Amino acid sequence: MAVAMSSTCPGLYCGKTLTNGSFDGECGVCPRGERTNMQKICEKCTESPELYDWLYLGFMAMLPLVLHWFFIEWYSGKKSSSALFQHITALFECSAAAVLTLLVNDPVGLLSIRSCRVQMLSDWYTMLYNPSPDYVTTLHCTQEAVFPLYTIVLIYYAFCLVFMMLLRPLLVKKIACGLGKSDRFKSIYAALYFFPILTVLQAVGGGLLYYAFPYIILVLSLVTLAVYMSASEIQSFKNLVAKKKRLVVLFSHWLLHAYGIISISRLDKLEQDLPLLALVPGPALFYLLTARFTEPSRILSEGGNGH
Repeated sequence: MAVAMSSTCPGLYCGKTLTNGSFDGECGVCPRGERTNMQKICEKCTESPELYDWLYLGFMAMLPLVLHWFFIEWYSGKKSSSALFQHITALFECSAAAVLTLLVNDPVGLLSIRSCRVQMLSDWYTMLYNPSPDYVTTLHCTQEAVFPLYTIVLIYYAFCLVFMMLLRPLLVKKIACGLGKSDRFKSIYAALYFFPILTVLQAVGGGLLYYAFPYIILVLSLVTLAVYMSASEIQSFKNLVAKKKRLVVLFSHWLLHAYGIISISRLDKLEQDLPLLALVPGPALFYLLTARFTEPSRILSEGGNGH
């Protein structure tokens, strides 16, 4: 009966093979890095992550970097010459944290990881599937069935925070001379807020993000690109190329568009999925072609003339 009930929990085994070849009917939780097979026997996960898994990890790794860059730009001001150095430092912090995270995960010392394949959404929330075979005793099966996709993100965030606290205050103190004493550390204070938020987001909604992140990337990148071009009053190609910063922002959003498209298609059929990347410049071109027709001053003037 316990075997049947344990089928709802991917981290709970019922029965294991002993050293003498006999079979034990005891039920318990698989060790970290292992998962039950069809016979409810724990097996070590030895497979490499799929492309989609790497894309998910890349998305979770990009979140703190993008937030770092946003708040650095927000608080640095237009006259500050320290923003570029802070951007580079944030990139170094996140890159170093990512490399160190890979090195400390199994297999230790290698820039590779082994993983248990994600099969369904419930794999992320094993704590919600504790079976009660006799309706009295509960078998707790809380375990990382999606090893290491759940904990590796939390480890990465911890390293990002450590590197930021070690490097950024010294850099900001030395080069952020264009800012007031109360403003130069605001981007660091912002990180102290968004890192706990990202941690809770991964702990609670990691499974949902795993399936939804491609669509989140596409929607947010489209919205932020439209907001930026509108706020910068970019209405023509000439306005777009007037400043290098605008081109950097545009190409960054194009990379996000491509990332989202690849994540959705998973490149299962390469000859069919690659042409989809031709859609990447589409939103920006559509905006430039239609911006002149939606300018508020023009709409108000035409409305006043009775058109």
